[in-house]
Amino acid sequence: MTDTLIKVDLTKSPTDNENIHNRWHPDIPMACWVKPGDDFILETFDWTGGFIKNNDSADDVRDIDLTTVHYLSGPVGVTGAEPGDLLVVDLLDIGAKQDSLWGFNGFFSKKNGGGFLTDHFPEAQKSIWDFKGMFTSSRHIPGVNFAGLIHPGLIGCLPDKAMLDLWNKREGDLIATDPDRVPGLANPPSAGTAHMGRMTGAARDKAALEGARTVPPREHGGNCDIKDLSRGSKVFFPVYVDGAGLSVGDLHFSQGDGEITFCGAIEMAGWVHMRVSLIKDGMAKYGIKNPVFKPSPMTPNYNDYLIFEGISVDEAGKQHYLDVQVAYRQACLNAIEYLKKFGYSGAQAYSILGTAPVQGHISGVVDVPNSCATLWLPTQIFEFDINPNALGPIKHLDGSIDMPLSHDLI
Repeated sequence: MTDTLIKVDLTKSPTDNENIHNRWHPDIPMACWVKPGDDFILETFDWTGGFIKNNDSADDVRDIDLTTVHYLSGPVGVTGAEPGDLLVVDLLDIGAKQDSLWGFNGFFSKKNGGGFLTDHFPEAQKSIWDFKGMFTSSRHIPGVNFAGLIHPGLIGCLPDKAMLDLWNKREGDLIATDPDRVPGLANPPSAGTAHMGRMTGAARDKAALEGARTVPPREHGGNCDIKDLSRGSKVFFPVYVDGAGLSVGDLHFSQGDGEITFCGAIEMAGWVHMRVSLIKDGMAKYGIKNPVFKPSPMTPNYNDYLIFEGISVDEAGKQHYLDVQVAYRQACLNAIEYLKKFGYSGAQAYSILGTAPVQGHISGVVDVPNSCATLWLPTQIFEFDINPNALGPIKHLDGSIDMPLSHDLI
């Protein structure tokens, strides 16, 4: 029987749990210790610590204080891990907690974090997704049902002090270039809402002032939001502190490449069953400074796609030079406009791209001035035919289409 080393009670605040933290800092004490070769289970809160509710109001998405997140389980110390090693993590299995078989997707308002398409969707909205075994569907988005590719959005090891200082310096310098930008260019330390695990007293207060926010991915891993980092994957993490300090959270039932809605996957509370081992001096042996991973042999079997292209020309018609972000944004917007022709609202279509197992590809970066990015939309997730044909989308006289009625996003 595998031991569950960290447990969470979803009826209580994550700040009441000493095995949870929401900042990165080398001095956060290990919540528990394991040995190379051990396997174990960690339970996790959803990334908001239960702030987002299973209801038909998006007020919680609108009002959340984003300085409070992410709530991570850990750090887990690994005996014998030293700076320069690689920590090998096998993700043996991942699932939702049995008392919380649902998840949420949301758009933050532009003034509170925004998202990839925030200029097109500036207001907070939310959809709720119910889990039925390996499948999910939403009362807010009709006509779609798909298998989940369950994965941690956030997993990584503690930084050392030099790396922490580097993060804070370079992100602070970026913020200083446009300090009043909405949404902000980066997220600086915020001591008032820092939860530092088992740290107490003056040491805790000092660390809270400099603890790095968990929002972006960095050299140690962190919030990478890689949908293919699912059960069955193997991850090689750089080790920066003695014991490595592995933490995990922000579990997703499913996500499209890019997590384009920012609160952009189907977020859930759950558990991760993992095994750890070490490659001594692995960073130097393999020239690794960021994590690398081997994907799972288990993926949803979708093999028919509509592929939408985007190029480095923005919505206003401005030409950009080989800008992949602009190109991918255009691919997403093109897919949204297409889905609107079938009766979806723009928000529903946007949510589909953030939650379903869509693929994002950088298809061309050499043909000046336009990069080409593509978004691959699996057709088999829909309960009706979305392929183009000479007759156009099938609609009834009242303007409805061949899909079940449901609520729009809220």
